[in-house]
Order: sequence, then C-alpha cells, then structure tokens
Amino acid sequence: MGGTRNLQVSEWKRKKIFSVDTPPPTVSGKLHIGHVFSYTQAEMIARFKRMQGYDVFYPFGFDDNGLPTERLVEKDEKIHANMLSRSEFKSRCINTIEKYEGEFKDLWKRLGFSVDWDLQYQTISDLSQRISQKSFIELAKMNKAYMKESPVLWCTECQTSIAQAELESKECETTFNYLNFKTALGNLLIATTRPELLAGCVCIFVHPDDNRYKEYVGQKANVPLYDFEIPILTDDAVSMDKGTGVVMCATFGDSTDIEWYQKYNLQYKEIIMSNGTINESVLFVGGMRIKKAREHIIELLKEKELLVKQEKMNHMIAVHERCGNDVEFIPSKQWYIDVLTDKERFLQAADEINWHPEHMKNRYKIWVENLKWDWCISRQRYFGVPFPVWYCKDCNKPMFAEEEQLPVNPLESQPLHACSCGCNEFIPEEAVFDTWATSSVTTLINARYGEENDILDDIFPMGMRCQAHEIIRTWAFYSIVKSLYHTGKLPWKDIMISGFVLAKPGEKISKSKNNASNSPITLIETNSADAIRYWAANSKLGTDTFFSEEELKISKRFINKLYNAAKFAIMQMEDFEKPEKYNESDMLPIDRWILERVNETTIRVTNMLDNYEIGQARHEIDNLFWKDFCDYYIEIVKERLYQPDKHGIEERYSGQIALYHSLLGILKLYAIYTPYVTDYIYQEFYKEQEKESSLHQTVWSTKEINHIYIEFGEHIKDVIADVRKNKTENQMSMKDSIPELIIICPKKYKELYRKTEKDIKACTGAEKVMIRN
Repeated sequence: MGGTRNLQVSEWKRKKIFSVDTPPPTVSGKLHIGHVFSYTQAEMIARFKRMQGYDVFYPFGFDDNGLPTERLVEKDEKIHANMLSRSEFKSRCINTIEKYEGEFKDLWKRLGFSVDWDLQYQTISDLSQRISQKSFIELAKMNKAYMKESPVLWCTECQTSIAQAELESKECETTFNYLNFKTALGNLLIATTRPELLAGCVCIFVHPDDNRYKEYVGQKANVPLYDFEIPILTDDAVSMDKGTGVVMCATFGDSTDIEWYQKYNLQYKEIIMSNGTINESVLFVGGMRIKKAREHIIELLKEKELLVKQEKMNHMIAVHERCGNDVEFIPSKQWYIDVLTDKERFLQAADEINWHPEHMKNRYKIWVENLKWDWCISRQRYFGVPFPVWYCKDCNKPMFAEEEQLPVNPLESQPLHACSCGCNEFIPEEAVFDTWATSSVTTLINARYGEENDILDDIFPMGMRCQAHEIIRTWAFYSIVKSLYHTGKLPWKDIMISGFVLAKPGEKISKSKNNASNSPITLIETNSADAIRYWAANSKLGTDTFFSEEELKISKRFINKLYNAAKFAIMQMEDFEKPEKYNESDMLPIDRWILERVNETTIRVTNMLDNYEIGQARHEIDNLFWKDFCDYYIEIVKERLYQPDKHGIEERYSGQIALYHSLLGILKLYAIYTPYVTDYIYQEFYKEQEKESSLHQTVWSTKEINHIYIEFGEHIKDVIADVRKNKTENQMSMKDSIPELIIICPKKYKELYRKTEKDIKACTGAEKVMIRN
C-alpha cells in the first residue's frame, strides 16, 4: 500500500500536488502507541487527499542524530560517549540507528502507511547534512547566524548548551534559607534557595521604592561564611513581596542574575563548572556536585550559627526536557540564530497558516511573544551534524566551508583557502548542530533545496505539517524561522496538531518513561492493524486520549460487522452485472435514499477532513454504516433481494444497484481508516466490475443532494423505529406480524410511500399499510 515515485515532477503536473511534511521520529527508543496515534492520523489525511484526486507527495524520514540518539546508544551499549574516540562512538551510533530504523519502518509498513518510501531520508545522511550545513552558511552570510560568548543555558548531565525551547518546568520542594548579610547599618536578612552560590555573590539588590532599605543603598554588605564585601544597589526587577525583599545576585543562579550581571557590568565569579561540580578553588565545597555542595553549605551555616531560619516551599525550576536534570547558566562561546529581531514577522506567520485545531495557534503566539533569547544551535556533543567552520589560528576569524565541500567534517578536513590575514593554520569547530537545526529544514530536505533535482517551486509551500502539540515551540517555530529566512515563504499552508496518548492523567506515554503497556507490533499481531487505525481515529483532533487494549474490542466489532455486511451484500449480487449507466428515476425510493445518504455523508466527511477532523468524520461514516445501511436499509430491502418472484425482477435489480454503489461508497469512505479489510472486500468482488485494481486507487465522487429522498428516508426510519418500539413494549418478536400499519406523512411523501409499500410490509410484518396525509 506504500507509494513510490522518483523526483521527476513532470509526470505529476497532470494532477494537483498535495505534499506532507511528516515529523521524522526521533531514534531514541522503541515506538509506542502514542506514535501510532499521531502518525496514523496524518497518514489518513494522505489517503484522503489521494482519493480526492491529488498526487500526494509523502516522504518519510528518521531523526537520527544528536543528543536523543546518543543517549539511546549510551543506554543500549552501557557506555558513555566520552569513553570512546569520536569515530568509534559514531560507528556505534550508526549501528544502533540502523537496527531501530528497521523496526520503525517495519511498524509503519504493517500499519499500512502509504508513504513514498523511496523518498525516505535520515537527518544524519549526506543529503540532510549538506542542506543543514548550507542553511547555516547562508544564515551566517545574512548575519542571522552568529557566535558570541555569554552565559548560556547548560545541562550539566548532558554537558552541552541547550536552547530555551528545550526547557521544561518542574515543581519541586526546596528550602528558603534566611541568612544575615552584615553591613555598617546593621544586618540585611536575605532568603535564598541557592546557598551553594554564596562564594559567587557579586551584588545585593533591593527595589528602589522599598522604604525599608533606602538607607542601605550604596553601602557594602559582608557575605556570610566567605567574609567578603559586595555592593548594595537598586533595581525594579526586585519583588518587594518575595522573601525579605532583599536579593543576592550570584553568577549565576537564574536568568535575572544574568540580566543584572550584564546591565550593571558586574564581576564574574566561576562557581559552577560544566560537569555539574563546584569550581575546585571555591572554599569549603570545591569539587563537590551542586546538590551535595548545597547540603554541605547549609550544615556549615548551621554550625557557625549563620542560618537564621529555614522555610519549606514548592517552586518551579527549569529542567532539560531530554534528561530531566536541573539547568544551569554557564558562560560559553556558542553559535546562535537571531530570532528576536524578526519576532513580529514570526508572529504574523501564525495568522497566515491554517491551524487545526485553531486554538493551537495561541500556543505558538504565546511562545514567540515570550522569547527571551536567540536560538542557541551549538551542542557540545559527538553524534550530530558538524558545524562547517574553522577558526584562523592567528586572528580567530571563522572560515566557512565552500559549497562544493559539503557535507564536511572540519575535524577531518581544512578550508580550501587561506584566511584573509594570510594564515594557513586553522582550528576546527568541535561542536555539532542542535538536532532541531536539522529537523527544522525537513521541508527543504523534502524539496532537495539547492540540489540538482531541486523541486522547491513544485511543492512549496507544502500542503500540510502534522505534529504533536508539545513541539510547537520547537519544530513548528524553528521550521517557520528557517523557511522564511531561506525562501521568504511559509513552509506549509496547513498545520495539523495531534494530542497525546496518556498513560495516566497528566502523564503522556513516552519512550524515555517506558510507560506503555504493549508494543505496537504486539497490538497489531493480537488485534490487527485496521483495529488500531480505527481506534486512532476516535478522538477530536488535538485532544489527549487514554489507551486501553479493551478499546480495541470496539474496533474489532466494527471490522467484523463491515465484513459480514459486505458478505451479505455480495451474496445478493452474485448474479449482478454493473450497468454502464443507470437511471435513478427508475429506482425505488428507498434505494435512492441510501444512495443519497452515501452522497450526503461523503460531502459532509469531505468538509470535515478538509479541516483535518478525522475523528468527527469517522463518527459520521459510522452513523451512515451502522444505522442507515445496516439497521435500516438492509432490513428494508432484504426480502426484495431474496424474493424477486414476490417483489419483481426490476425491483430486485433496483436494490442490487443501490446495494452495489452504497457499499462501494461506504468502503471508499472507510478506506482511509481501515485500508486492509476494505481493499480485501474490494478485491473479492469489486475488482472485476471496476476499472481500478485497488480500492485505494479510486476517487470519491459526489453530486448535488436531492433532499426529498433524504427527508423521506428519515421519515420512514421513524415509522420503522416506532413499529420496533411497539413490538418490544408488547413483548413481540420482530418477526411477528401486525394486522395494520397506518402511516401519517406529508403529501409530498405519499407517492414515495406507495412505491415502498411492499418493502414496508416485509420489514415491519404489516399485513396492511394505510398511508394518510
């Protein structure tokens, strides 16, 4: 069921192109039901567009470089990256990703993904590296990528810089420690959660309007335990209501410390090292891990009676989303992409993209509005896309690779030219790109940006981006940034945001937490791919859902019902030959009703799927199939199909035509959800009658709705429902006859009821039918 194509686009131009930008799954562990949920929803849209007559461009990739993959390799191999040479560790990574990507691809294929597998890419491949490095060089030449040395968000566990978008907030219990800082005017009581940074204190701040401390401003204060003096200054950022209203500034406890450090040109004291230990030169706690140092300093303060009091408190701290470790601020030289200068353009982009669901746009806008820093794209890791840059040994000028060198590893090569200062010796950049720096150019990778077979003009902007809501701030935002900078265009027209599958309230199923029940492969083998796909289309777009294997019983019940209904219908059409044309006016009213209901549902479902409402669309089809087709239509025409001698040959043929086309229409509608069983039914019967060799090559068709038959059908359903209810209340069998059925209907239905009288008698068991206005 997968698609294949090469990149010669001349053939496609006969059709409209719909292109899909699919999130390359991160190679960081086993896939789980949450991946199946979101990726399957996107695949359903690809199938839908194909059945609308589009040529669907549907590449698929794997995000297999960077920190997530490194951590997987370290876990699987029980090693640390710094234990091996870079080349040996890279080799281990390549071997690991090949195994996992094979498993990923096998899962997607078994789920029936109609992907262009010959357009498969890896973010670590030469093509992806070349486009990613080309992106960086272009941005540097545009002055949108730059290097600077400043305090940067740093994960001491992963030992790398990270970006603002990689932070998560976590509530934790901590302690406010109250300490007296001595001054010539008396003690200043300060509450701090970071006493291990006392040696890094450089200033004390109070609010300029805080009358309690006006006389202290301009004085000096003595730091407890370390006994050195620091100035007392004012700043509006101080909260008079928090703690005592007096704040110590250390390098660096939080982002406010950095702002004050830069604003007031304060001294920098190196306390926290990149490996999460305290600087060896720091008295009392040098060499200790941060939390151990905190505990030790508190004990010392107690011993020396410098700790006035402690208060337990809960507060939010920033942690690295990849490992959950506390994030620190450490001065470092890093590469950045300027995202602050063009914030307004990125906000404007939100209104130019169609968001599904619409409210997800607010998440994007809130993120952009609250950006504090440019995007740090360099990582001090091993397995990633290298920066294509060296530094002149004499003047330190960055030297960028030439395009013909890409992809390039500066550790293994040299610039093609001498530096402008004449020097021929260079120091290679050892950092690698943040994995998002490459993932953010998936649209450009899909378009083969800048390559000989560049198809940017044919697919840009792409039709759809599908992704989960937690990466709006990363993948969606960064992709918009890169696309606007490189092409001046938005990356896609529509963005489809899926929800999470939750293990329990508030906790999503994730690879890192290993909190999924059964693997998707096990679920497929136990329940079938179609059963899982049908479940994945159960909820409203963008909402989170729970998963229990019990829910797949509903899916299996549906599949059995569809198969059995189709089996019954096909049995009634064993002697049927599809006419080249048929005149609907020659058909019985109830037959025209079911065809109109299929037509009406197809129109409604098309509108829903055009707005990516996969769940609502499936429920609409379910209503048609379970109620109208199975509960009513089949029961109404059953006897006519069985007994042509009683009802007439032409009347039976009318029913066969309606059965043929209504079942085919229903199979087409369900094809995007359950591709296996629907095509199986098609192959068993329809293939000989239809020109397409597969149901999935057919196209949905609709016409203007004839509302009189829709209304008539609803009226007759009410009549039959009343009969069924009456029989139930009187403890009668549905097969029991009734002497007379009086139908009161509008005059416009009278003739339609007259033509349907035999079917009504057969369905209700009525010996006599009276039709009145």
